Amino acid sequence: MDVTLLLKIAGVGLLTSVLCQVLKSGGRDEQAGYVVLGGIIVVLLLLVGEISHLITTVRNTFGI
Repeated sequence: MDVTLLLKIAGVGLLTSVLCQVLKSGGRDEQAGYVVLGGIIVVLLLLVGEISHLITTVRNTFGI
């Protein structure tokens, strides 16, 4: 796993939390929920490539 992936995930988390706090303080709780959901989706999309690489490595290791 590369360090840049961890930094990207941390950046998305930081940005999401800041936007969520700003929206909640402005009384826009519903939009804050959408921001959190969007942040989770972005992180999951970042992890799809790594999961694919893991599955390929396991298949090659065990000869499946």
